[in-house]
Amino acid sequence: MEHFHRRKGVLHAQSYACSQLAEEFGTPLFVYSREALESAWQQFSDALEKHPHLICYAVKANSNLAVLDVLARLGSGFDIVSGGELKRVLAAGGEPENIVFSGVGKTSAELTDALEIGIRCFNVESEAELDRLGAIAAALDMVAPVSLRINPDVDAQTHPYISTGLKENKFGINMDKAIELYQRAEQMPSINVQGMDCHIGSQLTNIEPYQDALERLIGLVDQLDSLGIKLSHLDVGGGHGICYQDEAPLDIDQWARCVIDAVGERELEILVEPGRFIAGPAGILLTRVEYLKSNEDKHFAVVDAAMNDLIRPALYSAWQAIEAVEPRDTEPKQYDVVGPVCESSDFLGKNRPLSIEQGDLLAVMQAGAYGFVMSSNYNTRPRAAEVMVSGDEAYVVRERENVEDLFVDESVLP
Repeated sequence: MEHFHRRKGVLHAQSYACSQLAEEFGTPLFVYSREALESAWQQFSDALEKHPHLICYAVKANSNLAVLDVLARLGSGFDIVSGGELKRVLAAGGEPENIVFSGVGKTSAELTDALEIGIRCFNVESEAELDRLGAIAAALDMVAPVSLRINPDVDAQTHPYISTGLKENKFGINMDKAIELYQRAEQMPSINVQGMDCHIGSQLTNIEPYQDALERLIGLVDQLDSLGIKLSHLDVGGGHGICYQDEAPLDIDQWARCVIDAVGERELEILVEPGRFIAGPAGILLTRVEYLKSNEDKHFAVVDAAMNDLIRPALYSAWQAIEAVEPRDTEPKQYDVVGPVCESSDFLGKNRPLSIEQGDLLAVMQAGAYGFVMSSNYNTRPRAAEVMVSGDEAYVVRERENVEDLFVDESVLP
């Protein structure tokens, strides 16, 4: 990770020593690199440059306003999955005409707001949603731009909790129902059928699942064309994998060639929804060692970050690299890095070779995606602060919560 590197053995975020960031802003602390965000986004822009396209950053990966603002300034579109994310994108300067709305459970209020704001497209995930959106648009005397999300029944070969393209998953419309629903949508006066959408899973590091899905989608596009239903865009979703441990990250140039070749001469704009690939490597979580303890042959580093700050290890058994910010010149021990939350699943990593002492700083790497956005206040723990390093400056982009704010909206019985 070139944006997080070592100088004289000390981990830096761009030009800032992580020890300095922890001293200034406290821990636990999420640290983001603006340059890393921009560089990752640019990879997609460069790879797709020769074909009409729109990069719609998946807001769910990291929805901090500063992150969204950095991407909006690049001209990014946005993939949202809630009304709250819509408001975040608009607050950060995102353009409504560059927003696509995904998700299986859009409420009437969310559909109404997005329709009135004038978003680019709704990625409709069911017949029931199509009916609801059509009725709302008709009542408003408007026409809703629609893409149907197709479930191609493709095995993404990823963790079952983040697989989204199999028949047993809740997402999208089955292939065998797609033609019928497109024909129905085409007949609805309040619906404008524009495209096709697909998302088969997250953290994909092989090109084969994309190729399999694209073959099925393009076949469906051609079937629709033969029936007089001409689509203007193909949204190929996200899921582009990064390196957490020893995986090779997805080759974006190879992926882009695969998509462009599949589209061929068809007049289809390509939409893509990267999230983790852009935000993941652009962030780390800094945490301080509170205690070191040993039980027989087991060693524990008890840190001030916990599963409420970064739930991926507890939720998915996800592996993320953990490094000492300033490693000591001693023989490393195998530590389980655990937090203070009262759950046995509260760990950030197990069996990690570390040369550390009480009070040292650790960095959990690749923590920019699905980190703070999935955090909670379990055990009445205030959520961490977020800082973004831009050039030679570090900016607080979210203040640390304080305990009193956590129950300010609660009340006791009279």
